[in-house]
Amino acid sequence: MAKKINQKRQAYVEKQEKQGQSVVRWIFVGLIILAVAYVAFTMYMWT
Repeated sequence: MAKKINQKRQAYVEKQEKQGQSVVRWIFVGLIILAVAYVAFTMYMWT
């Protein structure tokens, strides 16, 4: 019984790790997009 619970717990941990990596990836993508938009806006307003 304990072995079955440990397998479920391990599967849950792996699922959480994948979701966490996905969230971190999207945060970085969002930051890069915001940085590019800021640079473009700054260049537009400067000229």
